[in-house]
Amino acid sequence: MSKPKILVARAVFPEVLDRLSGHFEVESNQADESWSQAQFIEKLQGKAGVFTTGSERIDAEVLAACPDLKHCANMAVGYNNFDIDAMTARGVLGTNAPDVLTETTADFGFALLMATARRISESEHFLRAGKWKKWSYDMFAGSDIHGSTLGIIGMGRIGQGIAKRGAHGFGMNVIYHNRSRLSPELEGECKARYVGKEELLKTADHVVLVVPYTPASHHTIGAAEIALMKPTATLVNIARGGIVDDAALARALKDGRIAAAGLDVFEGEPKVHPDLLTVPNVVLTPHIASATVPTRRAMADLAADNLIGYLVNGKPLTPLNPAVIAAQ
Repeated sequence: MSKPKILVARAVFPEVLDRLSGHFEVESNQADESWSQAQFIEKLQGKAGVFTTGSERIDAEVLAACPDLKHCANMAVGYNNFDIDAMTARGVLGTNAPDVLTETTADFGFALLMATARRISESEHFLRAGKWKKWSYDMFAGSDIHGSTLGIIGMGRIGQGIAKRGAHGFGMNVIYHNRSRLSPELEGECKARYVGKEELLKTADHVVLVVPYTPASHHTIGAAEIALMKPTATLVNIARGGIVDDAALARALKDGRIAAAGLDVFEGEPKVHPDLLTVPNVVLTPHIASATVPTRRAMADLAADNLIGYLVNGKPLTPLNPAVIAAQ
């Protein structure tokens, strides 16, 4: 009996490819080429499954052109590259990679918060440029983290991880805003208090964004929201590009309406709004919040497990649209 055919759309650990090859006829992209939509569609012809990384868009046009496709496995917890409604209508299952990156991403979120508040990137550039000639009392004086107020927008697993780091490790006063309030037990574990979005923005010394991207969350933070924040506040985005209006943020940073920002994600990435590249008070990283070797391997393994689980055994681990399975 012939093996199902799958496409691995981006470069991935060779060990993961070897494991997939035991179950599938695999076409891989170890050269990590960037494909146009037309090239992606061509590669998907005859494929029952595809291993994606978040940068490959699965929408109605792609689905209509790829009638053999049955399963799209994302090596990411976010899946805004999937049109879930269109996939469900076509009977195509989507899966993602939750949980395995929670602690690593929370670590990075806190690292980005600290780098932003303490002006680490800005001061390093100053030193490397040979500008450090003497000590001065206000040279790159930033803001405290310990004892300050941490505001988290999006209190899922990663948001809770950041809250615990702030409350238990740095004695921060943690407030949060979420679509729904956490249970009293979880609030107690995080030492976090639920507040409205406006109160959070007005009160927090440091605002961290950890919300999933949807049309409803587009530009959750724009000019109006930034105007509510303290001029001494910082803003950190480890969620998704599009959660923040990057143009409005660049203007606010340039005008000193907030103190600083730390960004791991951007609208239209890998392109970055050019104005963000001209302001010194922003820390910029290229979407690396989950980038440790153990975590990226766990993410890849889970995507592979989903492909094997569904296309071979009919039992995916983390289905996004289980109605597809129920309809079979």
